[in-house]
Amino acid sequence: MDKLVVILTFFLTHFFIFPLGNFVNGTTITSCTQTPYPDVCNFYMGNSLNVAANLDQTQFSFRDVAIQVTLSQAVQAHQLVSSMDSSSFDQRAKLAWNDCVELYEDTIHLLNLSKNTKNPIDSQTWLSAATANQQTCQNGFIDFNLASHLQTLPSMLGNFTKLISNSLAINKATTVTSSTSHSNFAKQVANRRLLSDGFPAWLSVADRKLLQTTGAPPKADIVVAQDGSGNFKTITEAVAAAGGGKRTVIYVKAGVYKENVDIKRAAKNIMLIGDGIDATIVTSSKNAQTTTTFRSATVGVSGDGFIARDMTFENTAGPQKHQAVALRSGSDFSVFYRCSFKGYQDTLYVYSQRQFYRDCDIYGTVDFIFGDAVAVFQSCNIYIRRPMSGQKNTVTAQGRTDQNENTGIVIHNSRVTASSDMKAVQGSFKSYLGRPWQKYSRTVFMKSSLDGLIDREGWLPWSGNFALSTLYYAEYMNTGAGADTSGRVKWGGYHVIGATEAAKFTVGNFLAGNSWIPGTGVPFDVGL
Repeated sequence: MDKLVVILTFFLTHFFIFPLGNFVNGTTITSCTQTPYPDVCNFYMGNSLNVAANLDQTQFSFRDVAIQVTLSQAVQAHQLVSSMDSSSFDQRAKLAWNDCVELYEDTIHLLNLSKNTKNPIDSQTWLSAATANQQTCQNGFIDFNLASHLQTLPSMLGNFTKLISNSLAINKATTVTSSTSHSNFAKQVANRRLLSDGFPAWLSVADRKLLQTTGAPPKADIVVAQDGSGNFKTITEAVAAAGGGKRTVIYVKAGVYKENVDIKRAAKNIMLIGDGIDATIVTSSKNAQTTTTFRSATVGVSGDGFIARDMTFENTAGPQKHQAVALRSGSDFSVFYRCSFKGYQDTLYVYSQRQFYRDCDIYGTVDFIFGDAVAVFQSCNIYIRRPMSGQKNTVTAQGRTDQNENTGIVIHNSRVTASSDMKAVQGSFKSYLGRPWQKYSRTVFMKSSLDGLIDREGWLPWSGNFALSTLYYAEYMNTGAGADTSGRVKWGGYHVIGATEAAKFTVGNFLAGNSWIPGTGVPFDVGL
């Protein structure tokens, strides 16, 4: 680390604070009073001139200092959590604690990325992902009814969550008010066009061709086959053999692969290609009765640039086991094309960062598309299954905890309908488009077909009046028997929107997809 930064961080976190107005550089946030948690801001970033007099202030903007301070505290938090004596924890508490250790380590990585980029949109994504990590650490204990164990975690962690929230607010102000970045972003939006073959531009030409081909990829780096005809018999072995960060194409031949696959952050640019939906199946039955929701995923992906094509991801725990994830993605710039996700409660965990789903099938009952990513679903089939007796179905449960996060779930040009087991009994169960898992939950359904099993109110409360005025739920030009908005909920956060507002949630604007999806070769619609 740069010596100057070390000195700066030490003083900032132990003794002194800068006069924040000196670090504004044109942003609207000029002091701690304009952050969500001004007291925490003042405590860590104070107002003494003693240090500032001896340092070259031009190297540090207010935003840079805020993120550096937050990073310094993340390192301390990770050290404290890692060194905790967990010998007194029962097995479930240890599972939740293990999640926290990994999530704090990931948060350090995300804050480092945020500090070192000049792109405020990227940093807002990574800071939002760090926010999701904080919430998930807590969720592990809460889901096991071990909220009292949270008191055993170092008390500084509460302040750390507030530091991330302040950093989000400061960085967002940089994004919105920096004339240079704003005009560049406007130019990017104006210049976005679909490529001539109907595919959009995160991915290389080679990746695009791989996604456009049918059947086995012509040049797979690794072949997985249960009959021994490939390089490995399991996907886990194949992922372990991939390396170097370059695009690694793993062809998974038809078969049922009973395994839990964990693709770590270091395993970047993995591409799984199967022989088709319901031909290549990865399946497991982990669930929240025996592990955390985060760990229940049949396939969990953290490495950036992940792509899957022609695969089925399944969790067979069943509705009685409650939370049971088929796939969890925290992979930035991840793409899923012609894939199927099968489960009941919490089928698809769109955990964090930027994700795009095209021509996919998603099956479930309660909150079955959930998480805190920037996620867009296009031309997908969403199948509501038969739940347990007395349950209500909810398609989405978006997990945005901070109003400055850039996250949300967007369902575009897709279809919501009953699965085969639900069709005969759909009159016996109520089904909704979503409910607010967290305070600033954000979900938009646009130009999609909503079948008659969707309740006329459309959306379901989580608990009492929680989040009903702070959430953002919107519908635009949907069709079908369940699309009539005249009987919808009257919450302050619910909106029937027009084209101008809906355009904010297109692939081009919400995902900035034209800059990265084309490289994947997945077809997409950049606008409405």
